Amino acid sequence: GGNGYVEESILPRLYREAPVNSIWEGSGNIQCLDVLRAMEREPSCLDALRDLLSRARGRHSGYDLWWKKMKATLRHPVPGPQGARRLVESLATGMQAALLLTDGSPAEAEAFCAGRLAGPGGRVFGALPEDLHLEAIVARASPQGREPSPPAVA
Repeated sequence: GGNGYVEESILPRLYREAPVNSIWEGSGNIQCLDVLRAMEREPSCLDALRDLLSRARGRHSGYDLWWKKMKATLRHPVPGPQGARRLVESLATGMQAALLLTDGSPAEAEAFCAGRLAGPGGRVFGALPEDLHLEAIVARASPQGREPSPPAVA
């Protein structure tokens, strides 16, 4: 290897991936504008969304607070393109929370709502509140009744 082959810094990777960012931003904007367009053209989709989201009420205080704010947001006319990303991100997060609260594991729903809807939040590893029952989540994801296999010896 030589210069350009072995790179020991982050800068070359960032430059290599820069074109992907513009593609992602464009498609992300289109998706958000599509959501706004659907809300304007098909008001019944908002009724269906409200119905789905209201089913999770009363199951988590952070979700209830989020739902109260979102209901107020959805009462107003559809926001312009400048607010589309915030609205769609919040709707996606709220829908994930609603589905976990109504159909998911209670421990996972609690962790998701605590980490994404209640308090300051955090989107990185290790940013969840300390009082969650994470053992239940790990146990649910682990094979039942099996100890981890020892590493293979080469």
